[in-house]
Amino acid sequence: MATVIKGGFLMTEEGIKKDWGVRVEGNRIVQVGPNGGLRVDSGDKVLDATDRLVAPGFINGHMHMYGVLSHGITVEALVTEFSSFLEDFWWPYVEDRLDHQLVEITTRWACVEMIKSGITTFMDVLEGPNSIPGALEVEAKVVNAAGLRGILTFEACERMGKENGQLGLKENADFVRKYNKPGNLVQGMMSIHTLFTADQDYVVQAREMAKELGCDIHMHLSESVYEPNWTLKRYGKRPVEIYDELGYMGPNVVASQGVQLEPHEIDIIAKRGARLVHMPLSNCEVGGGVAPVPDLLAKGIKVGLGTDGYVNSFFEVMRGAFLIHKAYRQDPQVMPAKDVYKMATSLGAEALGYKDLGKLEEGCLADIITIKIDTPTPINEHNVYDQLVLFRNPSDVVDVMVDGKFVMESGRLLTVDEEKAKAETRAAADKFWKGNK
Repeated sequence: MATVIKGGFLMTEEGIKKDWGVRVEGNRIVQVGPNGGLRVDSGDKVLDATDRLVAPGFINGHMHMYGVLSHGITVEALVTEFSSFLEDFWWPYVEDRLDHQLVEITTRWACVEMIKSGITTFMDVLEGPNSIPGALEVEAKVVNAAGLRGILTFEACERMGKENGQLGLKENADFVRKYNKPGNLVQGMMSIHTLFTADQDYVVQAREMAKELGCDIHMHLSESVYEPNWTLKRYGKRPVEIYDELGYMGPNVVASQGVQLEPHEIDIIAKRGARLVHMPLSNCEVGGGVAPVPDLLAKGIKVGLGTDGYVNSFFEVMRGAFLIHKAYRQDPQVMPAKDVYKMATSLGAEALGYKDLGKLEEGCLADIITIKIDTPTPINEHNVYDQLVLFRNPSDVVDVMVDGKFVMESGRLLTVDEEKAKAETRAAADKFWKGNK
């Protein structure tokens, strides 16, 4: 049995098509075209979405699912700059206290938030040195049950010591060996934290393990001035220069943040074919700065968007990417809505290494969302990107399909009990916060 979705509008790579839809067989899109020309066989499911816009699911290129534990948290730590954010708040109050139960509960709620926001694919970076071994397995069980497409990785580093650092690398390697197989919705990736939480031998070891496993590798890169200042003092070079000299930079590298980059570092990233994920809102929260995303895009670097586990509404993240760079550069032409939308879909998919996601084309994986188009001003081929990026919200997402299966239909979650997930998250957070006192 196939699923036929007939839309009021359909988003293509070129723009919208009126009264177009798709036919899905198995987990692939097999036909895209006018509603009247879509093949419908006896027994097929036909979804009437003629009051909606049919679009590819959003790609959340960088997520910390456990981050919900920090939403609204009150602590005595006084954060003054980025290193203080990590050392005085994030590490002692959040990361270091994660266990398997908290990982499971926060993963489930994160899946709720992502599905309702139209996110169908995400990359999560678990930072919890006391939650391993086995934390990625806990995440995988929940994500598979929710029906989302996810890349799960543990952020390995040596800040808790050499032994814990090796345990982190092993967590990733074991997970990649088990899950990186064709057809799996959940897969893995190698990941390290930063140059200031790992020595150079460790960085090289992680890189060699990724090569042996045939998987991508991730790191946080210059999220603020702290890392480049630290490496200049320690090594006399900037982070990208060091990674490049170590043979780390390459086409299977996914760097997150990339806020404080010099022009010659951007040139190296472009030359080596590395990819990057931009977090406009969380960069503001930690006072990291504004990433040179327009310059990255101009160099042909594949740049996606991420929530960072901070504000998980992808519409808010898109708005942030659209607005922040205009203000920072005092140029209203910078970062047009069309470019931001691409970063949220097809370009974001490429940033994570997917060629058949983020677009509605024959042969692509069937990760599809529908969005209400009952806007107070009309949607047309000239304004559709602005309407989506600036004036739609998670409440406007009606249906979410991942890999050919609905995980939300008519606004109702099918794979996760939202109220139960919210209640258990609230109870866990309340207990977690009391432990801070």
